[in-house]
Amino acid sequence: MTGPSTSMPVAGLVPAPRREHGHADLLVRNAKVFTGDADRPEARAVAIRDGRVAALGDDHELAHLVGPGTRVVDALGRRVIPGLNDSHLHVIRGGLNYVLELRWDGVRSLRHALAMLREQAGRTPKGQWIRVVGGWTAEQFAERRMPTVAELNAAAPDTPVFVLHLYQSALMNRAAVQAAGFTRDTPDPRGGQIVRGRDGEPNGVLLAAPGALILYSTLAKAPALDEAGKRTSTRHFLRELNRFGLTSAVDAAGGFQNFPDNYATVVDLARSGELSLRIAYHLFPQTAGQELADLKRWTEMVKPGDGDEWLRLNGAGENLTWAAADFENFSEPRPELGGYETEFESAVRLLMENGWGFRLHATYDETIRRDLAVFERLAAEGLFPGDNRWLFDHAETVSADSLDRIAALGGALSVQNRMSFQGTAFRDRYGAEAAAHTPPVRAMLDRGLTVAAGTDATRVSSYNPWVALHWLVTGRTVGGTALYPAGNLIDRETALDLYTRGGARLTGEQDVKGSLREGYYGDLAILSDDYLTVPDDVIPDIESVLTVVGGRIVYASAEHEGLDEAVPPVSPEWSPVAHFGGYQSSQGGARQASLVAEAVAESEQHRRWRVARGSVPETTPSFVDPCFEH
Repeated sequence: MTGPSTSMPVAGLVPAPRREHGHADLLVRNAKVFTGDADRPEARAVAIRDGRVAALGDDHELAHLVGPGTRVVDALGRRVIPGLNDSHLHVIRGGLNYVLELRWDGVRSLRHALAMLREQAGRTPKGQWIRVVGGWTAEQFAERRMPTVAELNAAAPDTPVFVLHLYQSALMNRAAVQAAGFTRDTPDPRGGQIVRGRDGEPNGVLLAAPGALILYSTLAKAPALDEAGKRTSTRHFLRELNRFGLTSAVDAAGGFQNFPDNYATVVDLARSGELSLRIAYHLFPQTAGQELADLKRWTEMVKPGDGDEWLRLNGAGENLTWAAADFENFSEPRPELGGYETEFESAVRLLMENGWGFRLHATYDETIRRDLAVFERLAAEGLFPGDNRWLFDHAETVSADSLDRIAALGGALSVQNRMSFQGTAFRDRYGAEAAAHTPPVRAMLDRGLTVAAGTDATRVSSYNPWVALHWLVTGRTVGGTALYPAGNLIDRETALDLYTRGGARLTGEQDVKGSLREGYYGDLAILSDDYLTVPDDVIPDIESVLTVVGGRIVYASAEHEGLDEAVPPVSPEWSPVAHFGGYQSSQGGARQASLVAEAVAESEQHRRWRVARGSVPETTPSFVDPCFEH
């Protein structure tokens, strides 16, 4: 290199005759930089050296930092933001399976989704399954309905197909029912239902009633990748997250994520310097009845903060004991939990006394109130509020009184856009008035509580953070249903704060992450559209055109294509991701647009036919086909 590396011709930047060690490794110039720092909210250029922000200013002020080894990126006037941080993402589990999944995230018609399925069936080898695992809802489709088992059978008559729909249900074609070993004699598991036809045989529909274990245990029967495959899969999933400007995530652990076995892939990538996303992870006891033993063993093995800026332990959860977890299938009544407080209190005491923070899956206020009563007993002994970071996840129906109690006990909250995907089901069950403050984000912030935002991807919501940001600022579902009044909405800068500094607060990294300021991590994204000014309906379609983590360009597209680090090809060759990619952008071309138009016309014809037969009233159809109501 004899001069600065640029993505576009850059006039007027001449390397200054200064010592090499004072120069930047990367300079992003000609940008509209939103820093997230109240002391200096805007800039035109960002210089990064040794993985951290070295300076902010305008192009002229930072020109002296350009040296022979400086890579200069012209942002072409685009918006630059601090890297996004999903505060509740199942990134470790998602990475282990990503290349095996057919993603319907962002697909706009069922016709298109089934066409993808049919095409994938033609290349999937014998013995493998096609899995559609989360990130979509029937409401996003032009047809406003789910697929039928008959449609799955027609699209893939011989290849097992498993289609997960939120935490509510799964559809399986005939081949998948056989591959999973379900027969007329297979008993229903606790909290789940294998739906059967009049002949007593499983008909391919699984229901979470209300627990999702039946869905995940069935999915676990599908073939897994070998260790090399998991490594490649995880790298591509991280690259997919970088595509949307994500530079950090807090992994919420979850079922079927054993420690340390299922963490080995990210640990290996961290050791080799190949992570492109900073991960703070949690540990989740997997076996009912063994939770306390697991937690005790872990507190003797590791402690929160162990690791480095790329991979570090953050605490326990999102379950501490299985009996204390409620389920969020809004198509079913709220689950009634049995007595769990004794074991739960022992788990919380163990963690607090050993300096461990924790996060708790709690959807309903009824569960939150019971948990808080346990914390208040421990507070009498001086364990709350303490130095340990703890939070409630989800908290859709948390009450004002519970928020006050959380604040008094030093807790925080992590909210996810599950209502983007399940909001209509919630409204239909509990009413529009209850849905209007589910969750009460504005009330959380008004109390000064620490609040962070995320998605709960990949098995419920999509991992696309811009869908979540759209929900926070508009209060609308992915199908356009308005849920919230203005009083429960937040402005765009506040929403962005929840997705940057909010996550950093949950991991105790707010002094090095979440803003663009000198000394902070050099994590940023150049956006395809200006989030702060575009119309509301454009927000879900935003992507990053260049993502930087620690000064490394980990994703690049559009005019910056080719500047990012290389990753190995997607494998296996038949992988759905190799052919379709991950999230299906609305800018994905004429084929999807054509199929959407056809689907809209066909759906309206079908609706009118059903109205004429008296099958449905002459009203706007529900997004769930009546054949799936139960």
